[in-house]
Amino acid sequence: MPSFFVTGTDTDAGKTLVSAGLLALARSQGLTTLGLKPVASGCMATPAGLRNDDALALQARSVPAADYVTINPFAFEPAIAPHLAARQAGVSLDLAQLCERIAPWLNERRDVVLVEGAGGWRVPLNETEDLAEVALRLGLPVILVVGLKLGCLNHARLTAEAIRADGAQLVGWVGNLLDADFARDASLYADNLTTLQRTLDAPCLGVVPRLRRVAPARRPEAAIAHLRLPDGD
Repeated sequence: MPSFFVTGTDTDAGKTLVSAGLLALARSQGLTTLGLKPVASGCMATPAGLRNDDALALQARSVPAADYVTINPFAFEPAIAPHLAARQAGVSLDLAQLCERIAPWLNERRDVVLVEGAGGWRVPLNETEDLAEVALRLGLPVILVVGLKLGCLNHARLTAEAIRADGAQLVGWVGNLLDADFARDASLYADNLTTLQRTLDAPCLGVVPRLRRVAPARRPEAAIAHLRLPDGD
């Protein structure tokens, strides 16, 4: 069963749009799916407890259905780095407990499982561990979401280098257009994408355009036309 870890070049690079889009694509092909967001900050207080929009987007595209705590076991209200939000809540985050919550779901009979990180590759879990170590300990190949804007070449190359230096496998990347002005010159935009393809040395799984005219809840489905699933055993 293919399982992947989704990271980004930065916060708001488009990890959830791409993750939910890939899950929606898998569902359109009749595949079973599961999207996990182990740690989320910036959650809303609801009668059912803290809820995160990104985790809800993954839950909505997970079939068979999974309860919210399965999707997002560690939810925090402040929209700050997860380890800082956890500290404010008096919660200790560590790699072992995260992996214990995730690992059983990787053995479920699901065709596609995506584990979405928080922020970028080097986001801390605590004083000594990073969220990236979840991918390493569980042996998850990595999908990198590149937020397409000025500066993305440097951010993408540094992140890809870090992923490989840590011993993880980069199985593909997805470009997500953040800045419409970045694509205004079509030739220059194409040159940037070509540079990413060459320097990242990994398959491009799609380039998602700006989807401003699509309702937020429907953007993952709108992204399907621009995505393909990574290869997996």
